[in-house]
Amino acid sequence: MSRSLPFTKMHGAGNDFVVLDDRPEQLRDLERLAPLLCDRHFGIGADQVLVVRPSRQADMRMDIYNADGSQVEMCANGIRAFYKYLRDRGLVDRDEIAVETLAGVVRPQAAGPDRVRVDMGRPVLEPAGIPTTLRPGRGPVLDVPLEVAGRRLSVSSVSMGNPHCVVEVEDVDRAPVAELGPLLEHHPAFPNRVNVEFIRVLGRSRIRQRTWERGTGETLACGSGACAVAVVSMLRGVVDREVEIELRGGVLEIAWPDPEGSVFMTGPAAEVFTGTVCLEALEAGARGREELSCSKES
Repeated sequence: MSRSLPFTKMHGAGNDFVVLDDRPEQLRDLERLAPLLCDRHFGIGADQVLVVRPSRQADMRMDIYNADGSQVEMCANGIRAFYKYLRDRGLVDRDEIAVETLAGVVRPQAAGPDRVRVDMGRPVLEPAGIPTTLRPGRGPVLDVPLEVAGRRLSVSSVSMGNPHCVVEVEDVDRAPVAELGPLLEHHPAFPNRVNVEFIRVLGRSRIRQRTWERGTGETLACGSGACAVAVVSMLRGVVDREVEIELRGGVLEIAWPDPEGSVFMTGPAAEVFTGTVCLEALEAGARGREELSCSKES
């Protein structure tokens, strides 16, 4: 008898995910399976795979795999989708819950119909903690000259549980995201690779952003990136302590009321459809013997 595993397709401001319930912890080889699941032509299609697993220190653990199979520490749009998934299925019943990630325990909470507020914790400003070699010392890493592909850029860097590089541009729509994104992602100044945000400050309370995510490419939204952009912009003194980040997939609200405290992100989470993944097909596909097989149910 074939083994099957339900999946749920979700998104947060257009940043989309395949959610797998692996509370029995039976899934293996996700580094190879994730690219098959995320493939937009032969798989389900997603930016990342979110895996539900039990936790000894929180209500649940969220493991995150990029479209290239790499595992990452944190995804802020993903944590909102993860929260909605758990609440909608009755796996948790409180308005605020604790979710274990590789970046630590994160606490999302209800913020209205299909909206979630997340305590993202304190930003990491020290270069060694981001990590980056852009600047020695304690940080913050702001407006550092960096030459990439013959272009002299001014970049800033911060970690929101995962590393970010922020580049201000004149025109976000015309920014060379596909050209500079991968070059910055793999730049030697970022030993763990980096997510790259191309931004334009529109005023004291609004910023436009496009994101190149490490291991995935350009996405419609990046929640931790929006937090990083807000932190960098606040440190530079160009925006207020609450700001809206305009992404291609929607708008996120970011607040950092206390410079010594947490960053808070509020935004949407939505379920798109559910289906069933055949585990034998996935395992065979990961070994290159068969194509991925899945069925859409709703």
